[in-house]
Amino acid sequence: MQKNSGALQPLAIATWLFVVAALVVLMVSVGGITRLTESGLSITQWKPITGALPPLSQAAWQDEFDLYKQTGEYINVTGPAGMDLAAFKFIYFWEWFHRLLGRVIGLAFALPLVWFWVKSAIPKGYKHRLVALLLLGGLQGVFGWFMVRSGLSGTMTDVSHFWLSIHLLTALFTLGALVWTALDLRRYGFGQRFSARWTVTASWVGAILFLQLLLGAWVAGLNAGLASDSWPLMNDRLVPDLGTSNGLWWTITHDPFTLHFIHRWWAWVAAIALIVMARQVRSIDRKASIALNAAVGTQILLGIATVVSGVALWIAVAHQVVGALLVVAFAWSAHLLGRRPTASLHSALA
Repeated sequence: MQKNSGALQPLAIATWLFVVAALVVLMVSVGGITRLTESGLSITQWKPITGALPPLSQAAWQDEFDLYKQTGEYINVTGPAGMDLAAFKFIYFWEWFHRLLGRVIGLAFALPLVWFWVKSAIPKGYKHRLVALLLLGGLQGVFGWFMVRSGLSGTMTDVSHFWLSIHLLTALFTLGALVWTALDLRRYGFGQRFSARWTVTASWVGAILFLQLLLGAWVAGLNAGLASDSWPLMNDRLVPDLGTSNGLWWTITHDPFTLHFIHRWWAWVAAIALIVMARQVRSIDRKASIALNAAVGTQILLGIATVVSGVALWIAVAHQVVGALLVVAFAWSAHLLGRRPTASLHSALA
């Protein structure tokens, strides 16, 4: 289908949103490295502007290291292990790079948004959605600082797994929203003025996937991946004894062993739900169905590999990145199910 000049503007905006979505996937991968290298508490202050630059002198590095030495993590974990300035610089780099990438994504979204706005290129009904995405990005930065601050209080040696889950799930929600809005705008460029609807299938599959992502974030925050290095058995049993001496609610929200067990088996519930969704999508767009099935299968295999490897860094990071790609595939599939098909668009977009 040949595109007219009026179609180019929403198509350009869609391409821009896809680029930002790719940056968010990169951000998730760097966040995973930051978490797995225990780098998150290395920067103890939030300086949105001046913090873009790392320490530039030996004295500045020492000042940052001295601030880190006041944290519970250093006092109880890394300090007794013999961390020196060189080791501190390594963990500082990952947290600094994670924050820098957040700033880059903010600019990569805000500056083109202003440009498209000034040029009156944003189609009617989309300005509020783009502003909402911008606000989500800003909120993500605030949540990130609350997460870090939760690990700086008292004798804490790690960040709160609750704040970590809020931080990660906000990023993944933003990623899905970017993809969904980009797909809507792409359709708009081809003449389809109706946004895709959120369907019943998207609701129940999305709820199951959300719970699995939440469990995964809690597992990461509590280092629960280390609770067992065998699969499918845990402590030589398929269904191990799960203690509830502190109460059922505390057990399922705080106990690493229990969360590890629930996360590894709820994964199969999520896989079945996503495969059902993929089968529904297949008749609309076979490529989307393949992408969703491939993401599900790869994620399951990487989850098992993460466990049996004892949470090897790059396997665990790959597991988190494919989790983000799974969100992309889900958003794509949900969007396909919610489209209002038209005969004129079927050949180009179906």
